[in-house]
Amino acid sequence: MTVSYQIEPGGALRGRIRVPGDKSISHRSVMLASIAQGVSRITGFLEGEDAIATMNVFRALGVRIDGPENGRVLVHGAGLRGLRAPGRVLDCGNSGTAMRLLAGLLAAQGFDSELTGDETLRRRPMKRVADPLTAMGARIETSDGGLPPLRIRAAGQLRAIRYAMPVASAQVKSALLLAGLYAAGETCVAESAPTRDHTERMLRAFGYPVESKGGTVCLQGGGTLTATDIEVPADISSAAFFMVGATIAAGSEVTLEHVGLNPTRAGVIEILRLMGADLQVLNERVAGGEPVADIRVRSARLRGVEIPARLVPLAIDEFPVLFVAAAYADGETVVTGAQELRVKESDRIEVMADGLSRLGIAASPTLDGMRIRGGPCRGGEIQSHADHRVAMAFSMAALRASGPITVRDCANVATSFPGFVDLARSAGLRIRHG
Repeated sequence: MTVSYQIEPGGALRGRIRVPGDKSISHRSVMLASIAQGVSRITGFLEGEDAIATMNVFRALGVRIDGPENGRVLVHGAGLRGLRAPGRVLDCGNSGTAMRLLAGLLAAQGFDSELTGDETLRRRPMKRVADPLTAMGARIETSDGGLPPLRIRAAGQLRAIRYAMPVASAQVKSALLLAGLYAAGETCVAESAPTRDHTERMLRAFGYPVESKGGTVCLQGGGTLTATDIEVPADISSAAFFMVGATIAAGSEVTLEHVGLNPTRAGVIEILRLMGADLQVLNERVAGGEPVADIRVRSARLRGVEIPARLVPLAIDEFPVLFVAAAYADGETVVTGAQELRVKESDRIEVMADGLSRLGIAASPTLDGMRIRGGPCRGGEIQSHADHRVAMAFSMAALRASGPITVRDCANVATSFPGFVDLARSAGLRIRHG
């Protein structure tokens, strides 16, 4: 299906906004509830295509799942050893999270399985997860170049390993921890930089002990997960589009409700504040083991900065819209250490640099980041390369552009943010789709 966005320039964002549930937490809630003992209740579940794909995979593995209905899901856990051979290829859609985490879980099963996805997912690298799983005794075959589909053969007892990740990746870490649930001994993963810790938090919520110390996460195999209730907060990655939009558009003021503020994900707030954004964190609380809060954002004048390396992995998914913020900042913004952006749904460094250049912004890609000099932004036509975050980022860019912006190939926005156009329009963005 071909979907394009047409956004007229100008306007402001105003009002109270609740973006959909966190995608990372939604994936993990279904995965862990499926291998727990008992019935788990999930609220706030993201009813986007990626999370629904994960749900359908577990249905194919023999798990009874009721819903989703208005974000509510009931998962009748099969237990750690209760998954069944699927009898068909398992389709992860557009979700790299689903494929990599499922690889860890399925590597330990006593049946064969195969994971595939859409055209974009089949271009994403999987050796980074297949190689350490193989070291644990898994039998995984990839296509040429380490790409999907993944063919996973029935394994015997996996063995625990200690693994130092060469590149910070929450997906690889999570895959190894899930495999470690079934392994003999203690599995430990050492991170080169902090990454999101939703898997560790949720394992503990399901009663499974996990030890985190000095950048290393460890767990013993052979335990039991016990069903629990999970409340999924609003996704900070989705909220980030409105944070930037409200910051760059004069006269804007929005309050983003019930946003997840996991410290391994909140780098976007610190980066925007360094650039001069007016963000207030209000009503802080804990929901489902995750910190949440409301975020009030008012329009502000931004300045270019050199983004600290320590914040890069804490905002890796938000860089498409942060690049848009940089385009409207005074001076130059420099990003380094973000090579992970090259292996997302698109090469987000090249795709964003190309799009910004088409709008008249001086954007120079580097091997691991970008240099952006803020300035006047004209209208134009942008290719999103089927990347949902690129499409939404350039939609917000139109708030300050001098002419209309058309964004092509936007169907995949439904993977992470169903209802984006309607919500953005209700807040003041002059957007339509066709």
